[in-house]
Amino acid sequence: MQSIPVDTSRLGVLRCAVGPEPKIADFETKEVKRDKEGNTIYSVAVTVRQEGRRVSVIEISVTGEPKGVVEGAEVRVTGLDAFSWAMGDRHGISFRAAAITPVPASGTTPAGPAGKGGGA
Repeated sequence: MQSIPVDTSRLGVLRCAVGPEPKIADFETKEVKRDKEGNTIYSVAVTVRQEGRRVSVIEISVTGEPKGVVEGAEVRVTGLDAFSWAMGDRHGISFRAAAITPVPASGTTPAGPAGKGGGA
């Protein structure tokens, strides 16, 4: 399966739609999926909205629990790769990232709060 790097700067605003959940490898036994080193793989649903387009939701896998990522928050996705897959009559695209982190909330303008002298 070939990985295709995704330029996340072209995806617009990314928001967490469903917070991090351990990815299940076997639904009958509820076994959690792990990477080669034994780390838990998590799944995060992220909304993607490019300017003037409808919202799409993609599910991204990431090794280790993304700390601070909560539903509705804007997120930054680093090292995103897409993989095409096919199993019998089913096919699709899966996504994996090196990291998913929250975007810090910005309560001030780049020049700083009004009247506080935060400019240059």
